[in-house]
Amino acid sequence: MSRGARRNEQEKRNTMNETALMYTEGVGYPLLSRGKVRDVYDLQDALLVVATDRISCFDVVLPTPIPGKGRVLTQLSRFWFEALADVIPNHYIGTDLSGYVRDPNILAQLDGRSMLVRKAKPLPIEAIVRGYLSGSAWKEYARTGAFRGLALPAGLRESDPLSYPVYTPSTKAEQGLHDENITFDETVHLVGKNLARAVRDASLQLYRKAADLARRRGIIMADTKFEFGLVGNEVILIDEVLTPDSSRFWPTDGYAPGGPQPSFDKQYVRDWLEDAGWNKTPPAPALPEDVVRKTSEKYQEALRRLTAKP
Repeated sequence: MSRGARRNEQEKRNTMNETALMYTEGVGYPLLSRGKVRDVYDLQDALLVVATDRISCFDVVLPTPIPGKGRVLTQLSRFWFEALADVIPNHYIGTDLSGYVRDPNILAQLDGRSMLVRKAKPLPIEAIVRGYLSGSAWKEYARTGAFRGLALPAGLRESDPLSYPVYTPSTKAEQGLHDENITFDETVHLVGKNLARAVRDASLQLYRKAADLARRRGIIMADTKFEFGLVGNEVILIDEVLTPDSSRFWPTDGYAPGGPQPSFDKQYVRDWLEDAGWNKTPPAPALPEDVVRKTSEKYQEALRRLTAKP
């Protein structure tokens, strides 16, 4: 086995052996929110965003964490915030917590899974861009021949590429509720014409640039979700960016349209939950050990491929 292969195997073992972080505590700052995955603390002049190892599917937090997942999400988001900063400003400040947290035990808990970010007013939209026909878009197309009023060519197969990326926004639901697909005109009613256009245009630019980079590194970016916020009148990119939680990543080798694709994201967990017959309402079932292990490996592989030098 090569040195690189041995290192990758050791990294996988280290990830699986580490203690999963389900919830943060004792950070020493007011807890502003506890989302599906992230705990957010108010530092007054900034926010501390901690990506835990919680995983949510169908808008429900599962009882079983994925060890190391939060670190993958943080490192990938940091990579993309820096890579896409020329498209639109974002909320990322940095990862050095030493000026805010002194306790070495707390620093160890937060290490690698935390970001300092600018405060922003989140917009009530999930900005979804699709380059391939998959997920809910495929299901609706198979029934109706269209998706959210978008006319699509006849005869498309599941996982087929679209002629061009399409913007298909949804609402941003509170935890425990389901997001709903909406039209662009409905986003205009939510945030106004100028903001709706700015979010749509930025989302498409971000997707095109990121998808091109990912393709050169062996990953098809089938679709993804962006979130935006306001700092004064400035629209900025917030939350997470192009992670396995917010995107469908497929390996370019082995891509074969006409059905589901192997993926480097949480589709593996979704499929297991569907096969288990869960009704997609709380409480969710616990994940078996092999599903946890394989999901962790998929997340690690996405990080390795996307952030490796070409």
